[in-house]
Amino acid sequence: MEIKIRKAQRADLASALPIYDRARKYMKEHGNPTQWPSYYPGEEDLREHEENGELYVGVDENGRIHMAFAFCTGDEPNYRVIEDGAWPDDEAYGTIHMLASDGAVPGCFQACLEFCKSQISNIRADTHENNRIMNALFLKNGFVRCGTIYVENGTPRTAYQLKVNRAVVKRPCKKV
Repeated sequence: MEIKIRKAQRADLASALPIYDRARKYMKEHGNPTQWPSYYPGEEDLREHEENGELYVGVDENGRIHMAFAFCTGDEPNYRVIEDGAWPDDEAYGTIHMLASDGAVPGCFQACLEFCKSQISNIRADTHENNRIMNALFLKNGFVRCGTIYVENGTPRTAYQLKVNRAVVKRPCKKV
């Protein structure tokens, strides 16, 4: 089953919220009980990202939503200070936030990543050190660990960056 990414609409929030509930439960059951508190991401977070045009959903061929994430371009305030490492560059970047799936369809991370790579060639993301699945997915897909950042509540996150190699198409010169 193929997942297609599209911008979320206000009506999608009702389908996305249970996905985040499931993700919080899954993380708690698999050794990551503190990354997302019971209220995050909540309806207000999703609504804000949707209003800013930053919330996306992954849908199957029947239009059923299986995943949601925010993709923000521009400065991420939490990334201004990084410890135990450094960002490899200061180029413009996009940030993947709040990625979650319902677990019913494989390949959701890959669909998210391919979408983000099509938008910008420099991608950053972070996750809790106990989120073994996300840490492994980042490394498996070419992200480089850059250091530690801190989110709004002061807790640390492992920070990653991916530089997308864009092929340069060489066109022959016209003969005059």
